[in-house]
Amino acid sequence: MKNILLSILLLFTLVISACSSHPTGQGNQPASPEDNSGTFTYQSENGPIEVPATPKRVVVLSSFAGNVMALGVNLVGVDSWSKMNPRFQDKLKDAAEVSDENLEKNIELQPDLIIGLSNTKNLEKLSKIAPTVTYTYGKVDYLTQHQIGKLLNKVKEARAWIDDFKKRAQQAGADIRAKIGENATVSVIENFDKQLYVFGDNWGRGTEILYQEMKLRMPEKVKETALKNGYFALSPEVLPEFAGDYLIVSKNKEADNSFQETDTYKNMPAVKKHRVFEVNAKEFYFNDPLTLEFQLDFFIKSFLGS
Repeated sequence: MKNILLSILLLFTLVISACSSHPTGQGNQPASPEDNSGTFTYQSENGPIEVPATPKRVVVLSSFAGNVMALGVNLVGVDSWSKMNPRFQDKLKDAAEVSDENLEKNIELQPDLIIGLSNTKNLEKLSKIAPTVTYTYGKVDYLTQHQIGKLLNKVKEARAWIDDFKKRAQQAGADIRAKIGENATVSVIENFDKQLYVFGDNWGRGTEILYQEMKLRMPEKVKETALKNGYFALSPEVLPEFAGDYLIVSKNKEADNSFQETDTYKNMPAVKKHRVFEVNAKEFYFNDPLTLEFQLDFFIKSFLGS
């Protein structure tokens, strides 16, 4: 009996010892994405990367500043395009302008996470500064792209916004089609760097909302030329061939917009019928949640007057 009791006591001691040495996810152990401390392994396009469970000093080198801000995560550095967006200025007043080439600036900001695109330069060097995650633009649709929330430990918030936005955008589309007609067409153009462009359904400028969610029609000429690549360069002389019944002009005030003074432009049906809606291009470039909300509101007011 004494030997049996000693055996039981020894077994109990071993169990207690094993339990006390089991990893808890604290300290240097990986945390799950739901934890608020430590790290977890994020499955990026380039393989698994250990990232902070609650990043506090994020640098965005391209495209995703609005996504990060929409999820309430602190940005200490952003790309030049985001920095010059008038709608971002207040939120980014304390964030520095950075690039993938200015490594010293990135080091100075002491980020705990860096986010960029797949064509970001100096990735190996940046990865030594902080965990660096990149995405291929257009690899997933514009709303799935907001699942960057998984990287930022904000999955529920990201999903909730996506579901709500789709519902509101689709309802607005139904209201707009009821007003302008199911067969009415819409084009989106922009004058950039002395070149005129027309856009498909996935290159920002509100195209995702108009064509993917609202189900508004695209002129056949735009389908033929811009749908595959996302955009198509054209001359002002042929613009009437690409213009829909309604025209969205993403306008750079600093650019040469003299095409709007030509008879070719003025005689287009959309112009003559006052169906041209102009917006500041710098506010309209992207397809992050903050910009999408602005674009949706702009379209509702422009088409429905409310």
